[in-house]
Amino acid sequence: MLKNAAKPSGPVKLKNGWTVEVDRELCIGAATCAALAPLSYALDEEAKAVIPQTIDEDELETILAGAKSCPVDAIIIRDQNGKKIYPK
Repeated sequence: MLKNAAKPSGPVKLKNGWTVEVDRELCIGAATCAALAPLSYALDEEAKAVIPQTIDEDELETILAGAKSCPVDAIIIRDQNGKKIYPK
């Protein structure tokens, strides 16, 4: 199940206030995010990263590691104030 079925790639707000979003235009389907953080990221039928409902069960470090593993920096993470955490 997706965190937000209407916006499968986000942006979605996490319990800690962070916002996670996948830029579908940039995503190349490398799947490194899903390999490193399978509770946080998955690929859809178009081989684009989506954000599953289980993202809130993951450690923040793992969510960030999944984003950092993306070879094209397609995953954007912002803090509770909207400041970009990754990519810088």
